[in-house]
Amino acid sequence: MSEEFSPPIKGLIETSFLDWKGKMCSTIFLAGCNFRCPFCHNYELVLSPNKLQTWPFDEVLKKLKGLKPWIEAICITGGEPTCYTGLEQLISKLKSSGFLVKLDTNGYKPEVLEHLLDKRIIDFVSMDVKTILDEEKYSICVGKNIDIERIKASIKLLKTKGIEHEFRMTVLPRLHPPDLIKQWAYELRGDGSKLTIQRFSPERTLDPSFSKEIPYDEKEFNALKKEVKIIGLESEKYTDKSIPLSCVQGGSSLLS
Repeated sequence: MSEEFSPPIKGLIETSFLDWKGKMCSTIFLAGCNFRCPFCHNYELVLSPNKLQTWPFDEVLKKLKGLKPWIEAICITGGEPTCYTGLEQLISKLKSSGFLVKLDTNGYKPEVLEHLLDKRIIDFVSMDVKTILDEEKYSICVGKNIDIERIKASIKLLKTKGIEHEFRMTVLPRLHPPDLIKQWAYELRGDGSKLTIQRFSPERTLDPSFSKEIPYDEKEFNALKKEVKIIGLESEKYTDKSIPLSCVQGGSSLLS
């Protein structure tokens, strides 16, 4: 693979038990992102990627091959991997080297996601769905005005293309009160979707003011996780998946 077409690899975690449940994997971090989420914890990749070392792809691949057979899978994260035209080549090279591949994405490039799914070169997709599918609320969460239909298109792709996937959301009280979290789960449940919420950490944030935010405490967060899990499991009981939302009332970090 020509380095000219390789996305800029800015970090590598050699062993992770967190990025793909049930699999030991390595995690590759790509630079750059099309969002500016104020609570982002990998903000160096977004705001100042040129200040980070770039890992040559051939060097990364050699290191990954040396980790076999303990490592069976590679997680590609960011930043936002779908921003790069060389992503398909990178994934194809990893697949041809015998690795399973997981893609982390924010879903704002459904055309890229569809192409990769049709090529059948990814094995698992984890999509960050930042909040409920409301354009105004979503724009606040991602720090820019967005077209919510692009997010909806990626969700539909994952639900209909037969790919193993999860939808996840980082939650903090200011942006994600409990009722909204439950509505999010109802919107995304069904069609084999795994639903995961992650607790916001104020230690490292793109917007410094968010470092003063108080996250959900452990008891509150565990209760919310349980409710999200129950909502996801309930979806298996229904054949009619068009339950109206009015019924609802009440990841890895870059290592330097």
